[in-house]
Amino acid sequence: MNFLAMILQSTHDTAPGREALLFIVPLVLIVCVIVLAIILVPFWFICKKAGFSPWLTLLNIVPFGGLVLVYVLAFAEWKVVPMAQLAPYPGGYPPVPPAYPPVPPTA
Repeated sequence: MNFLAMILQSTHDTAPGREALLFIVPLVLIVCVIVLAIILVPFWFICKKAGFSPWLTLLNIVPFGGLVLVYVLAFAEWKVVPMAQLAPYPGGYPPVPPAYPPVPPTA
């Protein structure tokens, strides 16, 4: 009974725990924002270049949403025109102009 009374009457100082939380919580939030930026910014540009809404990038926030987005990007038909259809030249690139103008004929 003496041991139980001692446990119930003991008070712990919670100030160091609170100070640690006040330091750790903002640090964790800053790291989470940095990691989200590292993940979301490239996906934003990929979705935009693929012709999809860039707001699909927010699927990465949801658990397994990033995996769904990767499959959507991999197997969907992209709404961009291939390079060969854009170029009027058979090789896809315009002919290279000569480096110097031709020399005029001398008489």
